[in-house]
Amino acid sequence: MMAAALLLAACVEDKVYEGPSTIVAVTPDITAPTSENSVTITAEFSGLQAIQSATLSYNANGTKADVQMTGSGNIWKGVIPPQPDKTTVKYFVTVVNEANYSTTSKELEYVVGDPPIEYDKLRLNELFGAAATDDGKFIEIYNNSDNPIKLKDVVLRKDEADCWTGIDGEVIPAHGVFAVIGAKGTTPRGFSSGFSAKKSVLVELVDPNGTVLDKFQRGEKADGWGNQSLANVKVAWGRVPDGTGKWMQVDPTPGEKNATTGVEDDTVVQ
Repeated sequence: MMAAALLLAACVEDKVYEGPSTIVAVTPDITAPTSENSVTITAEFSGLQAIQSATLSYNANGTKADVQMTGSGNIWKGVIPPQPDKTTVKYFVTVVNEANYSTTSKELEYVVGDPPIEYDKLRLNELFGAAATDDGKFIEIYNNSDNPIKLKDVVLRKDEADCWTGIDGEVIPAHGVFAVIGAKGTTPRGFSSGFSAKKSVLVELVDPNGTVLDKFQRGEKADGWGNQSLANVKVAWGRVPDGTGKWMQVDPTPGEKNATTGVEDDTVVQ
């Protein structure tokens, strides 16, 4: 009886097994991300010890970073921020439990891949040169495609001279618009040229390879663009419908879809 009592006491005093946790799964929420996507990594653990901390470590083409994961119980998550197109991202998870045992997962990876940029889907969409001051004038671009289009190195050319070039971060959503507001550099990302509502003018949209995608022409060049006087138009010129229609006189709507109706203008080359 005494031996049995001692054995029972020993069993009562036994500690919960102390050892490393098991990493059951490490999964991304997106398997084929684009450069616009953050990727959330979810890690699932098992074991008798509670999770104390979990770290997501990643290497994006040589740039390394650690992200402290958050969670409760056996499910923890961390986020890898958006990475440039064609970046290979390698990542793994390290977990430390309350017994201070550490476990590291195997390394996984994904490759960032943007869809081909359909520059040929871009069109000039609306132009406004009748604002009282140059900072109210604008040139608008439309995206006819089903995917966002980055405008880096896309060029606006006025009267045969470049006046604006897209930079990183400037993107048109699918079937959306992007307005370049401000003439003569009156705004931080405006176009560098003037724009008159009563003179001949040529505005061209050019892709990064130098291909002219679209143009707006009012009047003729004669001995130079801007030298031909025309009726002063106090509204804007816009395509009706957006991106595909003919040029009409419309009320100005910078950064928004055009009006659905307009007034014919026979001074504009269609």
